[in-house]
Amino acid sequence: MEENKDNKENNKFKFAKPSKIETKEKKGPGFGKSVLLPFCSGIIGAALVVGVCFGIPSVKNNLLTAGSSTSTSTGTQSVGTQNLVSLNDYTGTATAVAAKVLPSIVGINVQYTVNSIFSGSQSAEAEGSGIILSEDGYILTNNHVVSSSDASSYYQVSEANKITVTLYNDTTEYEAKVIGTDSQTDLAVIKIDKSGLTAAELGDSDSITVGEFAMAIGNPLGMQSSVTSGIISAVDREITSDEGTTYNLIQTDAAINSGNSGGALVNGSGQVIGINTLKLEGTSVEGMGFAIPINSAKPIFEQLISDGKVARPYIGLSGRDLDEKTAKANNLVEGVYVVSVEAFSGAEKAGIKAGDVIIQIDGKDIKTMDELNEIKNTHKIGDEITLKINRNGKEMDVKVTLQEQPSENNN
Repeated sequence: MEENKDNKENNKFKFAKPSKIETKEKKGPGFGKSVLLPFCSGIIGAALVVGVCFGIPSVKNNLLTAGSSTSTSTGTQSVGTQNLVSLNDYTGTATAVAAKVLPSIVGINVQYTVNSIFSGSQSAEAEGSGIILSEDGYILTNNHVVSSSDASSYYQVSEANKITVTLYNDTTEYEAKVIGTDSQTDLAVIKIDKSGLTAAELGDSDSITVGEFAMAIGNPLGMQSSVTSGIISAVDREITSDEGTTYNLIQTDAAINSGNSGGALVNGSGQVIGINTLKLEGTSVEGMGFAIPINSAKPIFEQLISDGKVARPYIGLSGRDLDEKTAKANNLVEGVYVVSVEAFSGAEKAGIKAGDVIIQIDGKDIKTMDELNEIKNTHKIGDEITLKINRNGKEMDVKVTLQEQPSENNN
């Protein structure tokens, strides 16, 4: 993603004519009294009426729109060369969407412990949002909302000690259990012991278009059941978080703030099209929020519910990208340089070694790990793929059987 170099360091992704009057002259006596005087009086009277009416907004609008033809169902009307846009339909859409979706959005509170070399052990809390998936209590949220574990040389954050959920218009705190998490997609599913909930209606994120209505719903800064509206600013936006994970996301100018994570981005029909997850922060930034497309999230949360984890194909190696400059400097070719090979992995069994350069997968040229993973992830566990490698200037094909990816590995 290109950014202005002067601002890049300060910007961070944190997870609306009157009618023509014709007269005919009549010959005969009394023209001034019978024609001219009434005509002038009529003109003066019409001017007064129009002047008074145009001072009254509702009458003015009726006059402007009288006889006009409606051009769209969204309140846009055509009058001569003018286009007048009514906000009535926008307001109606927003209120209807909010009323439909709010009962399906929950507040999430996470309690954990922070152990610091400066202040010892202390309790802490974090808040986020979630989307009800089923009437029996399954809730979708972000992994970073419920997985608080973190560490540095100065502190260590524990896993969540307790997770509670608050429903719309209900002050009761329901304790939740984690069903499954996936750090790679930043998604998680939790569950509360309650039935009769209002499940959100899921939409089709592949059919959304730039410029259409969008509403973000969640609990920003602890302010439960808040809604913000805007439009879809972009689709399939490639974003890399502070943690280094790259996502393909929906961009929106509907305000997304801390606590909105895990909440819903919905369309004009009140259907969930995304899960709010990131915002761009910086002194020069305004109105740049991002959501995980619901179509890419669906197979993930379905696996989390059924298996408690996401099973992905795994080659068993770590690598780095080799661009043209680096490759030439090291007497290598462009591609993916194999840094290490995991023991007992498909890569090791296929004979791949550290120092090899992968230049093709299934006959397709690659130059980056992202390209390698993109093709690999179209396969299933147990599939056999063909890698073309360059070893000491010689090319060879190796066949690798994909295994299930351990949770701590990516390739």
